[in-house]
Amino acid sequence: MSRRGIAEEKTAKSDPIYCNRLVNMLVNHILKHGKKIIGLSNYLSTICGVTPDIAVKARRVGRSTHQVPIEIGSTQGKSLSIHCFELVDDAKGSGDAICKKEETHIMAVANRAFAHLC
Repeated sequence: MSRRGIAEEKTAKSDPIYCNRLVNMLVNHILKHGKKIIGLSNYLSTICGVTPDIAVKARRVGRSTHQVPIEIGSTQGKSLSIHCFELVDDAKGSGDAICKKEETHIMAVANRAFAHLC
């Protein structure tokens, strides 16, 4: 048993103008890197297309490490999609974020045999 206390789950605050948590997460990430927001509706629709449903996680069984596919929640998926987000390429459907989403999905399907290890 860990001596540390139980970590409290942090929830993102809602944006005061749009009353949307996703908008607040996106604005904070963009302003952190010094960029400006052009069109908010375009951002939101692109993020929904880039958000991954499953991811792979390393599990150690014996001496070997297996990549086990796990389902991720919507909040974690949206934060992952915001971190690897390029608006112009993703709107066209050819960006790095979409390629990464497809790669993780292919890897999860390939490692489906290890799903019972979760």
